[in-house]
Amino acid sequence: MKNIIVGTAGHIDHGKTTLVKALTGIDTDRLKEEKERGISIDLGFANLKTAQGARIAFIDVPGHERFVRNMLAGVSGIDLVLFVVAADEAIKPQTREHFDICRLLGIERGVIALTKADLVDADWLELVRMEMEDFVRGSFLEGAPIVPVSATTGMGLDELLQAITAAAVGMQQRDLKRMPRLAIDRAFVMKGHGTVVTGTLKEGRLAVESEVELYPSGRVARVRGIQVHGEAVKEAQAGQRTAVNLAGVEVGDVVRGYVAAPPGKLSPVRIFDAQIDLLPGAKLIRDRAQVHFHAGTMEVAAELRVLDEKRTIEPGNKAWVRLVLEEETLVLPGDRFILRSFSPVVTIAGGTVVELHFGVTRMRRKGAVERLARWKGLDIAGRIGILLEERPLGMEFGDLRRRLGCLESDIPSGLERIGSWVASGANLKKIGVELVQRLRQHHKEFPLEAGLSREALRSGLLAGAPAGLMEALLRQAPSVKAEGDLLRLESHKVRLEAKEDEASQAMEAAFLKAGLAVPAVDDVLASTGLAAARAKAVLGLLLREGKLVRVGPDLVYHREALGLLKQIFAERKGQRFGVVEFKEWTGVSRKYAIPLLEFLDREKITRREGDQRLIL
Repeated sequence: MKNIIVGTAGHIDHGKTTLVKALTGIDTDRLKEEKERGISIDLGFANLKTAQGARIAFIDVPGHERFVRNMLAGVSGIDLVLFVVAADEAIKPQTREHFDICRLLGIERGVIALTKADLVDADWLELVRMEMEDFVRGSFLEGAPIVPVSATTGMGLDELLQAITAAAVGMQQRDLKRMPRLAIDRAFVMKGHGTVVTGTLKEGRLAVESEVELYPSGRVARVRGIQVHGEAVKEAQAGQRTAVNLAGVEVGDVVRGYVAAPPGKLSPVRIFDAQIDLLPGAKLIRDRAQVHFHAGTMEVAAELRVLDEKRTIEPGNKAWVRLVLEEETLVLPGDRFILRSFSPVVTIAGGTVVELHFGVTRMRRKGAVERLARWKGLDIAGRIGILLEERPLGMEFGDLRRRLGCLESDIPSGLERIGSWVASGANLKKIGVELVQRLRQHHKEFPLEAGLSREALRSGLLAGAPAGLMEALLRQAPSVKAEGDLLRLESHKVRLEAKEDEASQAMEAAFLKAGLAVPAVDDVLASTGLAAARAKAVLGLLLREGKLVRVGPDLVYHREALGLLKQIFAERKGQRFGVVEFKEWTGVSRKYAIPLLEFLDREKITRREGDQRLIL
């Protein structure tokens, strides 16, 4: 069944509410004040099912200039506009403003109703029809059906409904695969149910028992029940007027302007870049102008920063801007919005959200316009590509999602996935080349070292990236070999020069001869006659080969000496002893005894128990 959301538009007292009632039998004026004053103040809702099986939801908006803010909250989610002009008055001020709003919001389809047609003669009706044709020429309403109607006599009502249904034929259905976003326009308490919110489901599907977050407040609620056109359903779909019974929140926790969407998936923003279309009749806009920002059902004050170097926007022109809102709201790239001036409060522009900014963002005008122009013309996959170009190491999928509203299925092929991390395969190849270059340089500077530690490479080359990214790089770099924590080029071999080989043998002999009472490491290094760095490198090689073992910061032992020590303890398995006995068994002083005992503890040969130790 096709769902169509039709919004009325037009000047006050041109018969919008009466017309909707004549079509549906539902009076959309529900407030006491509306009944008393005879005008619509807030949004009204009605629905009907056509003979063709389509479900039409009507959003009736107020026409008075004082309530345009309410009109904006309703018209932003519609598929088709029912543009109402009274035949006895023709075009009036709010006719023009409502028309501008519909055009700026990108509404693509509509039907024009000439109401109160029974109050004028045929010649006058024809003049009004011609005036409307001229008024909408060049707009989305050019060629739209113009239907004379009378809610009093019933004249033209069938033709109008047929025109609405025909206009909806071929209308693209909303995307059911996206994350659901419900722009809330009402919140109230229903006896026996609790908090109920209503709105138009912009995208996706919303199911009973799912959880939603109320953006920007951050409160999470459970969907207890859903109604569409007054009927309980298990799931609402994009393009439907929806009433949602929420558990876990009070009615005071919800206000018009909030958006219900999956919890933790998106983030509200205060700063974003956009392209706006300034109306020809608006005044010139200067940098840092104060405006009213309307998106979905949200209204908030904002500062407009002009990205163009001229810092001004001429009437009738498009421009790139940055909007800084006084409060956070949930918007995504591609969302439409309206701007109204502060004084007088009139519609001046509309625009499209292009790029979101989170946290503190410095504005760089240079190059910003070119970047945004490129960004605006891309689909989600293309925008993902730009973000990953700018972040060679990649980024969390969750960060991509909150910036773009993307899904896993939007991630293009050819990208590297490490858990929730997404990176460009081409960028990783470049980083892999740099990794090889760093290893080559390290081998050149430290030829006696077996390689470079993973941590040293990760902190220098992959700072901020997940550990798994190193493994992805290594898969693309077959010339790099991993040996424990060390990485080296396959071609790298440790080769000692003659003097270094002599020093190596001398060091090993010195520690072997010393037994358990070893000399200071620095003294042994100095005795080799090598430069300090080269001597340390030779010592490192002996340690890596296992010929020598470091027991403490300045205590190095030959492996054979430690082997004899372990043999002494193997013969005394199960005995308890103290430091005195250890010194007697080994003949070493306390200077060596304590570090050696701690070494034996680490090796699980002994276990300390108070002042004594147990030989395991």
